[in-house]
Amino acid sequence: MSLQSTPRANRLHIGIFGKRNSGKSSLLNALTGHNYAVVSDVAGTTTDPVYKAMELHGVGPVVWIDTAGFDDEGALGELRIQKSEDAMDRTDIALLLFTDGDAIEQSWLQRLQAKKIPIIPIISKADLKSASAVTSLSAKIQQLCGEAPLLVSASTGQGLREVRERLVRLLPEDYQADSIVGHLVRPGDTVLLVMPQDIQAPKGRLILPQVQTTRDLLDHKCVIISCTTETMEQALHALAKPPKLIITDSQAFAYVYERTPKESQLTSFSVLFARYKGDIDQFIRGAAAIDRLTPSSRVLIAEACTHAPLTEDIGRVKIPALLRKKVGEGLTIEFVRGSDFPADLDQYDLIIHCGACMFNRRYVLDRLEKAQAAGTPMCNYGIVIAHLNHILDKIVY
Repeated sequence: MSLQSTPRANRLHIGIFGKRNSGKSSLLNALTGHNYAVVSDVAGTTTDPVYKAMELHGVGPVVWIDTAGFDDEGALGELRIQKSEDAMDRTDIALLLFTDGDAIEQSWLQRLQAKKIPIIPIISKADLKSASAVTSLSAKIQQLCGEAPLLVSASTGQGLREVRERLVRLLPEDYQADSIVGHLVRPGDTVLLVMPQDIQAPKGRLILPQVQTTRDLLDHKCVIISCTTETMEQALHALAKPPKLIITDSQAFAYVYERTPKESQLTSFSVLFARYKGDIDQFIRGAAAIDRLTPSSRVLIAEACTHAPLTEDIGRVKIPALLRKKVGEGLTIEFVRGSDFPADLDQYDLIIHCGACMFNRRYVLDRLEKAQAAGTPMCNYGIVIAHLNHILDKIVY
């Protein structure tokens, strides 16, 4: 993906679910106008979910998710079905393809409904069914879903326009309704960005949250000054008056806080993403659990990225060191990466999540819901570091 493209994590995720050979891949190809997914009469052609980013007229940047058939069989089939269930956690809107409305299709309908995912019920390959079969199945689906299904044919184009129109109507209320930092600034405000220059942001590169925050500030017509911790004081002296806002890398919170003018507000990239990607209030409440940890407690640290651990890694090294300094060396800390996330969250006393710049908001909220259901508090890298430095009540978010 080019630097000019919308990051996949910021796109609306549209999942396509159905049985094997129900027409999922054909529908994806017809809706996008490209042969992105392999189409075959052989059941089980789609294995791992296929993610395809594109622009959808009337909606904007989206990611289509073409999943394996949820009636797959055998040991490998079970793994494919699990991948489809994982894709459901990322789905903002679901296209659910019905073939006969049997128990399996009803079960997946109930799973989507339990997650409160908006659903567009579809009878695909409608041109290949008899009128009586379509009428009977439509009545059954309407009873199950509370609305009539769309009749779609990928080969003739029937119903494709209606699918796109329904997607527009089902856009989540908070979809692109907010920004990363727009709630803290006004046009003309000066914002100082304190960027890290460490092993996680090697020479010639900025990490994604910094790039996205910079673009968001430009969209809000702010004046942006960038520096490192070493040049922060020089940057402040170069300004005629203190900046309205200072955004720092969370690892430098303590250093930057000591040098922040009293007229300026302070936050971090990670804290901003806690609000942008998830539920900031739940993350803030989760910070209180840090003070209840004991040497016998268990903490889970979840990273969205799947990079190999680095010697200065914030999640693998720095946060564990801060926690053990406060709680004791006996503290048990476990790690997961990418889409891995334990089912039994009640075994942990605290979950600490990264900024989740690689995840869409729906996926982060799903993890928060699972943690809440297990009664396990969940926090965020930046909020944890602010709390451990005793400045959580002195920053903005």
